[in-house]
Amino acid sequence: MGKSVGKTELKFLKYDNKIKLNSGVEFGPIEIAYETYGELNEQGDNAILVLHALTGDAHAAGYYSENDKKYGWWDEMIGPDKAFDTNKYFVVSSNMLGGCSGTTGPSSINPETGKPYGLTFPVITMEDAVQVQKILVDALGIKKMIVAGGSMGGMQALEWATSYPQYVSKTVIIASTSRLTAQGIAFNAVGRNAILSDENFNGGDYYDKKHPEKGLSVARMIGHITYLCEESMHKKFGRRLQDKSKPDFDFGIDFQVESYLQHQGLTFVERFDANSYLYITKAVDYFDLAEKYGSLEDAFKHSDCAFLIISFSSDWLFPTEQSKEMTKALVRAGKDVSFCEIQSPCGHDAFLLEFQTQTDIIKSFLKKDTENE
Repeated sequence: MGKSVGKTELKFLKYDNKIKLNSGVEFGPIEIAYETYGELNEQGDNAILVLHALTGDAHAAGYYSENDKKYGWWDEMIGPDKAFDTNKYFVVSSNMLGGCSGTTGPSSINPETGKPYGLTFPVITMEDAVQVQKILVDALGIKKMIVAGGSMGGMQALEWATSYPQYVSKTVIIASTSRLTAQGIAFNAVGRNAILSDENFNGGDYYDKKHPEKGLSVARMIGHITYLCEESMHKKFGRRLQDKSKPDFDFGIDFQVESYLQHQGLTFVERFDANSYLYITKAVDYFDLAEKYGSLEDAFKHSDCAFLIISFSSDWLFPTEQSKEMTKALVRAGKDVSFCEIQSPCGHDAFLLEFQTQTDIIKSFLKKDTENE
């Protein structure tokens, strides 16, 4: 694999006007947190916009200081000679609207009240998130780009390809879907209900009080179960007990898998906002390309780029069948599409783990593009 992009900096773009959201609400001003890696060429057409998953942020690659324990969430994919090669491309990553890592969201201060928005923040959609990303793309001088994302990031990439086709030369969709299943919506609903029923939720107005940490922790535990698969959980934990030779016969933690989920929940509340979890999961639920355009085939008629669709064999949250459905619709719409299912025991999380295989596929896809231009 290539080298890291090294030390990076979180930047901010302030947009002082209002945008019209999908709901009809006009909202602004908006601050957008983002990072860039590599250099934009004079033509403004060598950019790659990478789009994060549910609880991600703008910090996709590199590190902020030498003491950082973890590099950016897609560091293995972004950098010199990596899948998204910063020797060739200008890579941009931004935090999503409604998030809690720099871009305006429910924890941001409402300039009209001087207090955090909380639940007065408007309900958002993927269209709204992409509309805000377009403000950033225009401000950076990008004229043409590749869009790439995994999971929820793939949804945003699909939205880019269909809503702003004039900007997009290539779209890389990884472990994603054109719409969430009823089962996926159900898991999100349970997570939101865990937050809403927390005694400290206080109608979303908890920023100067105790936070709804229990509810958010449970929501993360539920979500994390969907990111794994039975095979990966069995390999990782089986039915092994946690630091004991026999069960305690109470309702504390007996099994390793219970300890793991508790750890995931506890560490999550240190970096994420409960209100943001509500808003972003709702935006995921609302995303449905076929409903928006009448059919998937009609949706893709609006696109003007080549597509690469990657799925993972053990991903039951966004299963391969959904990637095949998108691929077939693209073929029917007469679009350039490549599809690959990667064999992996890692479940939905494979797009954050199976780096080498993804790199080989993506490099080949982007190289083919360059040769054809």
